[in-house]
Amino acid sequence: MYRADRRRSLLFVLCLLLVGTVAPARSQTALFEGGRLINGEGGAPIENAAFVVEGGRFTAVGRSGELALPAGAARFDLTGKTVIPALIDAHVHMGYRKGLSFGPDNYTRENLLDTLNRFAYYGVAAILETGTARSDLAYQLRAEMPSGALFRTAGRGFGMPGAGPGGPMRDSAYGVTSEAEARMDVQELAAKKVDMIKIWVDDRNGTVEKLRPDLYRAIIDEAHKHNIHVLAHIVDLADVKDLLRAGVDGFAHMIRDKDIDDELLGLLKARPNVFFQQTLWGERRAIYGSKPAWLDEPLLRETFSPREIELLGEEFSASPANPEAAQRARAMGQVNLRNTARLNAAGVTLALGTDSGGVTGGQYFGLGTHIEMELQVTRAGLTPMQALVTGTRTSARILGLDQLGTVAAGKSADFLVLNGNPLDNIANTRKISKVYLRGQEFPRAAMTAKWQAEPGRTPALR
Repeated sequence: MYRADRRRSLLFVLCLLLVGTVAPARSQTALFEGGRLINGEGGAPIENAAFVVEGGRFTAVGRSGELALPAGAARFDLTGKTVIPALIDAHVHMGYRKGLSFGPDNYTRENLLDTLNRFAYYGVAAILETGTARSDLAYQLRAEMPSGALFRTAGRGFGMPGAGPGGPMRDSAYGVTSEAEARMDVQELAAKKVDMIKIWVDDRNGTVEKLRPDLYRAIIDEAHKHNIHVLAHIVDLADVKDLLRAGVDGFAHMIRDKDIDDELLGLLKARPNVFFQQTLWGERRAIYGSKPAWLDEPLLRETFSPREIELLGEEFSASPANPEAAQRARAMGQVNLRNTARLNAAGVTLALGTDSGGVTGGQYFGLGTHIEMELQVTRAGLTPMQALVTGTRTSARILGLDQLGTVAAGKSADFLVLNGNPLDNIANTRKISKVYLRGQEFPRAAMTAKWQAEPGRTPALR
């Protein structure tokens, strides 16, 4: 036993060294050609496409034969492959999940970096931590731009005292009781240059006090004075209408208490830039109802422990401890899907957010981003192209990441090379051949080896 543990420890150290040295300091100039390019703009794909990557950016995009091979550049043949922009997950909760544990003690630099690498493994180029930051670590990592996904943060969110996010994240939010206090807290966040502000307008089925309208109006007003957008956690249609009248910029979830009506559509027509996230991943059990096929994909075994996969599978097979709550969740999940479909048909902006890392999101970072798009298509009626746009161009836009989200000259070279065409089957976004971030290939094999060699982990399933 001692020798086995020692070998595992040595392998773990070797993997850490490999991960730190596998990527060069500067990306190589390269011509990629021969594949299908879905550029994130929503138009028809470019067949037999070509693009040049230099200095971490796309410098030219066209068709094979149109672009010359730059002097000294490498050539990569992508025949039979499909390229899409790297994904953006605009609603996650970082630092609380670590393996099977869920608590504030996990909010460490090491764990945050590991989570960013897990997102990157799945081709997620950037994330927004939505209101559950516990320290200045978030701002430090945002400035450093480590090798994984880019870190963006809403800092600390807002709720009534003791009524912010759920579970062990609850004390991370500001608990406010007066407009003056709320404005001061917004000013503190503005000084840290947060990327968005999060508010919780939800009574959690009557268990906590909902953020009062006078307080969220003050927060929204003060945030807009500092050119910061406000994202609201909501459930109820009535709250969404009032928040729209108060000037909110987006919603972290879909309306789940009742079907939307014409009054709401009228309000949204007057506010065309307002966006909705659906967080279907967080309602996966209620939506699927039975074991989904993706649980058996090899991809999961590359990133998650056997026990994590087992627990995920149990979500879809175990009898609910509270049947009444389960029935309520199923009903809310169906309302979510109907409202997503209707807003999409009305041309309302939909963005991708999963709630990964939160109470319902679990520790399945990156996987949830892909399943979110699958549910948009298979259950909410979006086309595969529409789902891809929500997870690339739209999510990049709402986060102000104008260098991400599309494949175009001058943009950051963040893209996925896939072994299947997601326009044929959205599940093909998970058939990942390679991931490139800022022009460099992300070391997926080295990361898999690192995770599978972690102390205390049983051997990967085969």
